[in-house]
Amino acid sequence: MKTTCKQASLLCGLWLSLSWPFHTEPAQAASVIQAKVVATSLNVRSEPAPNASVVATVPQGAVVTITDEAYGWAKIRYNQKVGWVAGYYLQKGAVTSAGSASSPANTAVAKSQQGTVLADSLRMRKGPSTSHEIVLSLPRGTRVDILKKQGDWIQARTSNGQTGWVSATYIGDAKVNANAPVTKSTKSPGLKGKVIVIDPGHGGSDVGTQGTKWNSMEKTLNYKTATLLASKLRQRGAQVFMTRTSDTEKPSLAQRVAFSESKGADAFISIHYNSSVKPNSGTLTFYYSQGKDEPLARAIESRLAGGIGLRSNGISFGNYHVLRENNDPSVLIELGFLSNPKDEGIVRTSSYQDKAAQAITEALADYFGR
Repeated sequence: MKTTCKQASLLCGLWLSLSWPFHTEPAQAASVIQAKVVATSLNVRSEPAPNASVVATVPQGAVVTITDEAYGWAKIRYNQKVGWVAGYYLQKGAVTSAGSASSPANTAVAKSQQGTVLADSLRMRKGPSTSHEIVLSLPRGTRVDILKKQGDWIQARTSNGQTGWVSATYIGDAKVNANAPVTKSTKSPGLKGKVIVIDPGHGGSDVGTQGTKWNSMEKTLNYKTATLLASKLRQRGAQVFMTRTSDTEKPSLAQRVAFSESKGADAFISIHYNSSVKPNSGTLTFYYSQGKDEPLARAIESRLAGGIGLRSNGISFGNYHVLRENNDPSVLIELGFLSNPKDEGIVRTSSYQDKAAQAITEALADYFGR
């Protein structure tokens, strides 16, 4: 992943992250807004990094002021303390101008106009498009009142009065049997029949990062590794689709997400290789949603940590477009640092790529119950 892109670029929303164990780039100032803490207890750190020292702890429900944002982290001010927190645990738009948690709306809604969330995690937004801010995420089975319809979007209201817009694709008609429970797919466990979308990062004119010793191009390593992974998964009976099928293609981030959702993916795997100005080494698996993505990330990290030639740096929250905007269980995997000559020498070999693909295959088998 290159560190020279402008942060405003959509691509950098996916491919740039933090200094350790992530990429480095100066943080960009954000508007000063308020948000509510949704974690039970939220650690405030001295820097936007998971290993930075903890300078304070903020309780659930506390209202904080966001003064800056960078790569999924938010710089906050709370009770004279200033520091960085994981942005996932802040709910924007849930605070009134007076600085207190907003109360539910009292608008009367016809009970006959109801629906049920079909996705594992459905984002509710302030307006009818993906460009609007996320209000909250609704878990599978949530019942909502339907207020309006606009194109492919529905304005919905939850049982506690929260109102926002959701994709109509993931709202099922609940009028026929309103009391019927919503359950997950009854498909048999194991890889057979599972729909896996593999996303080889970058592509075309965007080569990603490049190795410092052998000038290995990330886009090519991504594609080679993804192809090996696809082959192994197909051998185990999975239905596999790739967001790009050559090294000349360069689908947009939105196209990658739309492709995944059009296939109804059981898992979305984005393959990358890393870069840093520091001598960092090893693999790292990113997730966005704790409920939707983290179990998949943990399954993959467990297999990578089993030994493929590089150490595992574990899992980490990643505020990346292909994870954040994806309704399917999604992860982004960094399989080594091309900025580290030792890592580059290892990851450019066919044997390493094969081991990585095999580890991810076994991890998906673990995730789906073999």
